Amino acid sequence: MQIAGMICEYNPFHLGHLALVEETRRQGATHIVAVMSGNYVQRGEPALLEKRMRAKQALRCGVDLVVELPLPWAMSTAETFARGGVFLLDCLGADVISFGSECGNAALLIKAAKDLLSSEFPPLLREELQNGCTFARARERALARLSGPETAAVLQTPNNTLGVEYCKALLSQSSPMRVFTMQRVGASHDSFTSDAETASASYIRSLAAGGMDFAPYMPVPAAEILQAELDAGHAPASLERMERAILAKLRTMEPEAFVCLPDISEGLENRLYAAARKAASLEELYALVKTKRYPLARIRRLVLSAFLGVTNALTQSFPPYVRILGMNPRGAEILHVSKMTTKRPIIANSSDILSLDNIAQNVIELESQSTDVYSLFFPNPSPCGLEWTAGICKVWDNM
Repeated sequence: MQIAGMICEYNPFHLGHLALVEETRRQGATHIVAVMSGNYVQRGEPALLEKRMRAKQALRCGVDLVVELPLPWAMSTAETFARGGVFLLDCLGADVISFGSECGNAALLIKAAKDLLSSEFPPLLREELQNGCTFARARERALARLSGPETAAVLQTPNNTLGVEYCKALLSQSSPMRVFTMQRVGASHDSFTSDAETASASYIRSLAAGGMDFAPYMPVPAAEILQAELDAGHAPASLERMERAILAKLRTMEPEAFVCLPDISEGLENRLYAAARKAASLEELYALVKTKRYPLARIRRLVLSAFLGVTNALTQSFPPYVRILGMNPRGAEILHVSKMTTKRPIIANSSDILSLDNIAQNVIELESQSTDVYSLFFPNPSPCGLEWTAGICKVWDNM
């Protein structure tokens, strides 16, 4: 058995994801496990469709086991996102981590990760930050001074950057996983255009939200699942449907509550508090807080974290459990093996939650409340309690 692991949002599952799954199989993986973001994603918004439906898309398209990256790690910085995902893959006994990157060069990404973790790097970064650069630009310039321009250039593109964070997490956690990266082809990350064969997840989301044809850019099973959810009014989840509720929550928060949010520093909590008391829309709120130093994605995550009750304390450690969203027979084989060695309890049904410790119970409760809120982003909201009643998705018929 060779288990390959992926860390992803599948928001939604598209042809680029399918190409990575197929190439990972060709590289020798007998079993594939995906650590997937839940109902909220790193860009600071609700996922297009519910997490179990996205897990079903992945299972129908070649993934064997889908586990959830809990909310505090899924909706966080690339570093925390990677740290949580790599930890869960280790818990499940993955032999290799597989991901797409713009460079397709594992050795280069590993070198960048090692240099970013070296003791020589922090003083160089501080010097660049004192020159008034954004953090991203300062980090790239500091790495160029330490490692040369070729290595530093990997930080200029989003998939390379996330790949470096995966490699950093592997090194920091002394993980034995090997690295495989496939060069990303077709439309760039977050592009709102397509080429003849591929499109980014952002473009597909825009097509689905606009009632246009997204099927050419998705595997057939994934497109069918998305269309069924659209027809039922359970997609697309839209931030705008809850805009005033989010603004209302932020307006009632005390200043000290903003200090407890993830990724808050350098007085950003004061800007956010002041903007929340002034803004009449989310776009106005983002505009009031955003600066060259504070990118939009960070602001969006902070706003949604405040609304959902995610705090900095929750993101400082590792996920406290392994929650199963879906599997096929090969996925069941992964679980059978990993149950004997995993460093965290595995949750496959609601009764497993009862034996969790207090920290894990707190994360589960946050996840449950956030899921209850999540359905309010749909055209047709669902009742509360889905987190406890939905069960896991089992796909036995497409092996």
